[in-house]
Amino acid sequence: MDKMIKIFNYIPELDAFDVTPEYKEIADTLGLSEWNPVVWIGRLFTMDNDYGEHWFDNWTERDAIETKARKLGYDENLLYVIDPTRFKDNVDGACHSNQERALFWTDVLKNLALDFDTLVVFATKCNYPSRYPDGSKNPDHIINFKKKVEELRKKYDTF
Repeated sequence: MDKMIKIFNYIPELDAFDVTPEYKEIADTLGLSEWNPVVWIGRLFTMDNDYGEHWFDNWTERDAIETKARKLGYDENLLYVIDPTRFKDNVDGACHSNQERALFWTDVLKNLALDFDTLVVFATKCNYPSRYPDGSKNPDHIINFKKKVEELRKKYDTF
């Protein structure tokens, strides 16, 4: 059975997102988190380049909701706010207004879910093939990674 892991929770009172606890645990456990757990996803959304790692560099937007976020029990530093200007490149357009892009990306992120096995593929790439192509440099790391994957499979009892 395939298990789709929801990536974000939408917080309508803030028009912002945080990552789901399930995805955060998977990302942290399998090494998908860099400075935040969705950097790698942003790269794919932005034509598979490093500009995407900055898709949520939106400090001004976070500052604007800081007080309200804290009143609601959120740490604004862990929230993701869509800045629609980050989703255009001005090379051949823009084709849509900021409002249209914000609506579109809000809907996309509200519904974004990735298969657990997809997460494992990307985590595997992050964890050892490029560092240990033949596994000989640190076989314990590889064994531990595989154990973590199986523990998560059992925990969520869906695979």
